[in-house]
Amino acid sequence: MNRIPNIKPVSKAPPRKEKAPPEVPALITDKERNTIYEKGRFLGKGGFAHCYELKNRSTGEIVAGKVVPKSMLVKQYQRDKMTQEVQIHRELSHPNIVKLFNFFEDPLNVYITLELCARRSLMELHKRRRAVTEPEARYFTHQVVEGVLYLHDLRIIHRDMKLGNLFLNDDLVVKIGDFGLATTVDGDERKKTLCGTPNYIAPEVLNKMGHSFEVDIWAVGCILYILLFGQPPFESKSLEETYSRIRHNNYTIPSNATPPAAALIRRMLDPEPTRRPTAKQVHRDIFFKSGFMPTRLPVSCLTMVPKFGGRDTSIMEENVAPRGVDAHAQRPLNGRTGLAPLPQHIISTNAEREKAQQQAAEATFREPEDAYLSQLFHQVAILLEKRIPGLDEAEAALDDYQSPECLPVFWISKWVDYSDKYGIGYQLCDNSVGVLFNDNSRIMLDQAGNELTYIEKSNKEHYFSMNSGEMPAALTKKVTLLKYFRSYMNDHLLKAGEGSEQRVGDDLARLPTLRVWFRTKSAIVLHLSNGTVQINFFNDHVKMMMCPLMQAVTFIDQNKRMLTYKFSNLHRNGCPEKFLHRLKYAKTMIERLMSDASNAATSSHGSSRQPEHRHMPSTRSASAGSRAPMQVGGAQHLPQSASGSNIRR
Repeated sequence: MNRIPNIKPVSKAPPRKEKAPPEVPALITDKERNTIYEKGRFLGKGGFAHCYELKNRSTGEIVAGKVVPKSMLVKQYQRDKMTQEVQIHRELSHPNIVKLFNFFEDPLNVYITLELCARRSLMELHKRRRAVTEPEARYFTHQVVEGVLYLHDLRIIHRDMKLGNLFLNDDLVVKIGDFGLATTVDGDERKKTLCGTPNYIAPEVLNKMGHSFEVDIWAVGCILYILLFGQPPFESKSLEETYSRIRHNNYTIPSNATPPAAALIRRMLDPEPTRRPTAKQVHRDIFFKSGFMPTRLPVSCLTMVPKFGGRDTSIMEENVAPRGVDAHAQRPLNGRTGLAPLPQHIISTNAEREKAQQQAAEATFREPEDAYLSQLFHQVAILLEKRIPGLDEAEAALDDYQSPECLPVFWISKWVDYSDKYGIGYQLCDNSVGVLFNDNSRIMLDQAGNELTYIEKSNKEHYFSMNSGEMPAALTKKVTLLKYFRSYMNDHLLKAGEGSEQRVGDDLARLPTLRVWFRTKSAIVLHLSNGTVQINFFNDHVKMMMCPLMQAVTFIDQNKRMLTYKFSNLHRNGCPEKFLHRLKYAKTMIERLMSDASNAATSSHGSSRQPEHRHMPSTRSASAGSRAPMQVGGAQHLPQSASGSNIRR
């Protein structure tokens, strides 16, 4: 089947509310293939389409379902446009192209089933990280170029290459998607259509000179620039000014750019299309060979700067061993003693790894010392200063009010409070486990149970392999406590997943850790190093996670539904009272976090006393967890409280 069936709009369809999503049944039938899909969670929307997870009832396979109401395909050009998109996309098969499986229709909608890209797109990475390190930019851009090279070999121009159309699967493999503006080229044909996204449009498109494959190369140049420097090269306060800058090739490459990166960007952003390199030439560019490029990146890089050094590489300070630790006993340069053969991405010169690690360290200097607390407070305060319309809870749960792309990458799914003796243990949603000790040091073990991070209270980080057998003696007690916490949460709170198999790239991960926490009579307040503030309420077990980088809040309600709202949408669309009063409470809690941090900084100059807000032994409260004792060193200790949740991605 090469064309969409003769799509006819629903006759005299009742007008839909502006905010109402398409009418999508719980069970969706592809009659031609005798397949039934169960509609799953809402993934997002764009243009006329809404996207959902769809589960094949027979195989259990989960795909992404793009749903377009027929009421949006009334005009012939709309149907033709969708036909062309499907005709081009369905024939493509490449590791860096989103796979289109099938399309079909029912009386109300047209459905396109696609490869699921669970880690969203490079746009969400950009919003959380702004500029990434050069090894990351090299990794992502190289995959984009491989996809573009494949398309161009098939005489296809994408014409809408941008961060939001570069999707990521669970392994952070880049997948080019959304072929709504794609077209094929015959011979030396030059297209005349004015199309694209403002920050990525090539000058020949704006000037209506006719365009071809070179527009995709221009867009890749913009993408590389954004990844490296955190903003589009021609971005301005107005569309008119942006277009003027594009026409006049008015952009600046920052002085910290490496020569190979700067040279490649200049070549791809050449105002004369014929002087730009082809996709094949870009693919072979020295930029991709002039420095460290991982073969896989960990999920943590979506929100945290990765680490590239192999041994006890320090972030934030010079590379010295923590007090009382024998530097010679720490992990070797390749970090893999006692493990399987060296992964391919580690095989690079020491100089390349050291340079990459230096770039990672410099990236951490750009992060605010308060881990975005003041930004979050400002965002919430601005929201609450305005009049927020009331909104019915049922309506607020509708798909069109949600912003699932802003869902946090990490949150705390379990915690256990032993602060009267040791500290607080917690488990992140990916099953990694950490402890914030009473001396303000931190320790984190990844979900596979192999990669250990120890952070001194000065924020100096050290990395070790649990399999190396060379753990410093000074950390033995804390590592033992970490294992006890991990075992307790698995045994007494809702069951966690077992440790996963170690994969290439896991040693690059820097997981967010718990920086500060306190409890009140009503809730426990947790602040992670990636900026997320999480508040778990005791009485009804509602949880809220606020992200200053995405400027959004996620609520997990009593029914374990995850409802994510941008702050700007709450102001525009309204907010249910039960969420509004929690936002007001959150503002007070963020103020307290900021105040306690300020007091701790002041007291640290004159006293070694630990900040009171780290733990509050005198405060006890009801919680949804077990209070079974933890066996430590032959003695039993009762947690002050604990809580677990089985909510997963």
